[in-house]
Amino acid sequence: MNKNLIVLMAFFICVTSHAQKKKDLINEVANLKSETAALQTALDALKKSNEVNLENDFHKFSYAFGVVMTNNLKAVGFDSLPYNVIAVAIEDVMKGDEKITVEEAMGIVQNKFQEMQEAEAKEKSAEGELFLAENAKKPAVVTTESGLQYEILKEGKGAIPQSTDQVSVHYTGMLIDGKIFDSSVERGEPANFSVTGVIQGWQEALQLMPVGSKWKVYVPQDLGYGPRGAGNGMIPPYATLIFEMELLSIEGQ
Repeated sequence: MNKNLIVLMAFFICVTSHAQKKKDLINEVANLKSETAALQTALDALKKSNEVNLENDFHKFSYAFGVVMTNNLKAVGFDSLPYNVIAVAIEDVMKGDEKITVEEAMGIVQNKFQEMQEAEAKEKSAEGELFLAENAKKPAVVTTESGLQYEILKEGKGAIPQSTDQVSVHYTGMLIDGKIFDSSVERGEPANFSVTGVIQGWQEALQLMPVGSKWKVYVPQDLGYGPRGAGNGMIPPYATLIFEMELLSIEGQ
């Protein structure tokens, strides 16, 4: 075959291949532009669907419902959820096409809450037990048979309350991290109550303290508020508590 003809054919093939590649590239770019435009349209529609108009009563109610539900979930320990799954469940129920029955759902939710409570109990109990174990090593700390611990800050010389007495006490209550949750000292007015009208840790401590005493009392969770906590969440479930208590007087004495 003539050399010039071979070169010419090779050139023609190269040019044809290049032209095809260029054409394919142009088509790919056009397809990408089309896909990008479609994606942007979908994103715009999604954004519009997520817009909240609090001037609209139904939007306002729906948003308020979400706030209440989520705050309740946060209160029991959830800090994140797969929100798209919740949205699917809500839509399914509205359509009458839910994938599990209400009874099954209630059982699943209750089991999950129980698991979380048990996990929290173990964590808080372990944290408190470790604190008390270390605290018991201090020379000034006395540990009673029940596990209550106290440290005498000021020794009183007065009478010791009985279970039937009413007492006047100044106190500051705190968690083991030092966070104060209640204080009659800060309010500037002592608390007055019956000896048996308070948590078990206080009942025990008060029946050991002479009037005029000021103690630092360390209350294990089982002598405090246990699994229920207190103070609208200020005292968590299973929390070990610390009180600085000053026994001012016994009523009638």
